[in-house]
Amino acid sequence: QVSLMESGGDLVQAGRSLRLSCAVLGSVGDLGAMAWYRQVPGKQRELVASITEDGDIEYGDSVKGRFTCFRDNYKSTIYLQMYSLKPEDTGLYVCNAFVRREFTFSYVPFWGQGTQVTVFA
Repeated sequence: QVSLMESGGDLVQAGRSLRLSCAVLGSVGDLGAMAWYRQVPGKQRELVASITEDGDIEYGDSVKGRFTCFRDNYKSTIYLQMYSLKPEDTGLYVCNAFVRREFTFSYVPFWGQGTQVTVFA
């Protein structure tokens, strides 16, 4: 009933920029904290950026100063603006969101299937 849809991933030259989007679809009562994670085969999942309902943001060390996360609560969407991309940024970017579904009382985490970002030198 509730699902997350990521978009914006692409194959890009190092130094370029991308903007990722994550839309939360379905019967959303309240949208809580959201986050972007990066998954690379053979490595642990890495937090890229998180943003609270009030807009407080944390970034992973590897992307500080280069990535910006922001949200549009009316559209139930968050974005990840990625600057100065490096080959090390390559991975599957997966969106996470805590959602209180309409007519329920508790927040539940949901995950998207990810959008692929590939950066070549």
